[in-house]
Order: sequence, then C-alpha cells, then structure tokens
Amino acid sequence: MEDLKSLETPLVVMGSVLLSWKIIRHIWSFMDLAKPPLTVLVTGAAGMRQIGYALIPLIAKGAMLGPNQPVIIHMLDIEPASQSLNAVKMELIDSAFPLLKGVVATTDVVEACSGVNIAVMVGGFRRKEGMERKDVMSKNVSIYKAQASALEQHAAPDCKVLVVANPANTNALILKEFAPSIPEKNITCLTRLDHNRALGQISQSLDVPVSDVKNVIIWGNHSSTQYPDANHATVTTFSGDESARELIGDDKWLQTEFITTVQERGAAIIKARKLSSALSAASSACDHIRDWVLGTPKGTWVSMGVCSDGSYGVPPGLMYSFPVTCDKGQWSIVQGLKIDEFSREKMDITAKELMEEKTLAYSCLN
Repeated sequence: MEDLKSLETPLVVMGSVLLSWKIIRHIWSFMDLAKPPLTVLVTGAAGMRQIGYALIPLIAKGAMLGPNQPVIIHMLDIEPASQSLNAVKMELIDSAFPLLKGVVATTDVVEACSGVNIAVMVGGFRRKEGMERKDVMSKNVSIYKAQASALEQHAAPDCKVLVVANPANTNALILKEFAPSIPEKNITCLTRLDHNRALGQISQSLDVPVSDVKNVIIWGNHSSTQYPDANHATVTTFSGDESARELIGDDKWLQTEFITTVQERGAAIIKARKLSSALSAASSACDHIRDWVLGTPKGTWVSMGVCSDGSYGVPPGLMYSFPVTCDKGQWSIVQGLKIDEFSREKMDITAKELMEEKTLAYSCLN
C-alpha cells in the first residue's frame, strides 16, 4: 500500500503535465482556426488548360498556405466560360473543405481583385495556328495591363502575385509596369515547374526519392531556352549531402539530355496527353507560393522568376529565374555560386531571349 502511495505524487504530476499539454494544444488549435482568412485569386479558373481546375482544390485543402490557414477563393474567367466557372464553384461547395470560408466566381476583374492577398495568374491568351508571335504578345500585353490596373487599385497593399500563363516572365514584367504600387519583389513568375522537373530527372537517374534531391537551378526564361543547372545540386545519403553531379558521374548527360528533357518536358506532355501540363503546373504553383509565404527549409533553395537586380550579370529589370531562399514572406537571390563557362553561355542565351521578348512587349504597348 505504501508503495502505491509513493507513486501517487509522480502520477499526479505526470497527469497534470499531460493535461496541461492537451490544453496548450487546444489553445494552439483554436488560435490557428482563429486566423483571419487570406483571399486567393485564381485567374483563368475554368480555362481549357485545366490548371485552375487542378489548382483550386489544392488551395482549399491547405496545400498552398498550410493546413491551418483559412482561405477565401476568388475565381476569374472570361464571359464565355461563366457557366463552367459557376460549375467549379458548385464543386468547391460540394467538397466541404473546412478551410474554405468563401468563394467568388466572377467575370468582373474588379470584383475578382478586390481585397486579394495572393494572386495566381493562370489566365492568358494561347497562340493559335497561323498567328504571329507579335499577335500573341499583343493579346497578352492587353490582358496583363488590364489585370495589373485592377490589382493596383483593388488588391491588398501587400498582395503577392504569381504569373503562370505564358510567356510567364514577360507577362509578369508587364504586370509589374502597370501595378507600380505593388512592391516589385511581390511580383514573380513560375519556374518552379521546371525546377521540380529537374529534381525528378535527377531522382530517376540515381533511383533515389525526389525528397532527397535539392538545389537544382532554373536560370532564365520559362521557355525552351531556360537553363536547368545541376552543378550545385546535392543528394542526401547516409554520409550526408553529396554532389549530384559526382554521384551521377556523367557530365555529358547533364549537359545534353538532362537539359533538353527539362526544357522540352511540356511539349512531351502535350504530345502524350493531347493537353498541356495541368496537375504538375498546379502542384508547382502551390510549392512556389508555400515556400514564398512560409519559407524554404534551411540549406535549400528553389527557383523563382523574379526581377533581376543585376546578380550573376543578368540585366537589371528583367524577370529572370534565379535560385532563391525565402524567409518571412520575402525572397532573396542566392549569391556567390560559381558559374562555369558552359553555364555562362546558357544563362546569356536565355537572357537575350528575354530582352527580345521585352522589346516586343513594349512595342505592343504603342
């Protein structure tokens, strides 16, 4: 009996600690649920490319902003897609996502942009058979000029923008020009899809989980001139992080097939699927925003199309893909990476294409 009594006090203490921990967890849970919702805009939400359709449920489930962040989703599309847009709204309601606190489906750009904290610009004009490059650019310049003005006037002051629609870099550049009150660093374009494709190719080459591969780089334009760079990539092994290049042991593959596979992956998917990438594009858009808002893991960088500050000899003002780290909602270009002659040439080629796109876009403004 005395032995049992001697255990009584420690058991009471342990019980109190467990009870206190449960109370703390409940308080944390309540605080998370009490977060004010963030408003996320998706343009082109009912588009034929299906990126918006794949993206919207991921946002509603917390894949973009975290499992405890409530969201309000604004969906914008053109008038001919209004019926499909309302059908997407119906499906969102039917899915009963706990984090989803409201849905707006509209063809009115002002209504769509009002109070937006994050804008994912999926909508754009796709090139049709027989169209000249300048005609396509002119259409997109017109679209992004109008949407930039609406975001400028009606979005939240700290709104973060991700441009997905091609030509993504140049569409983002036009948006930046016509939304001057949105901080320059808050306008980005998607090259995370290419980044993820590069991770996947190295993962398959080495037969390791893709989660063990990090720090590939996509330099430049989201186009066939982009440069997927594996020179700084590492793979987590039992011995620690090791050079992906050394583990692969095939520089010829890394400088030829690896690059072209990543560059042409979108075209390969269109050929196989008869439609462009939707699932992977939506997933990478979530990755881009999540890391931007919540931060990149220590020792890891990702690729984002951002406004060049002249780093690595890239002309300032271009929307160019760099390796970046993110912390507290801000991105920073990774500095001091060694650039060999092969890489320098590839980086300059894609910068030249972006300069040409910029010139063409500005000519469309006139």
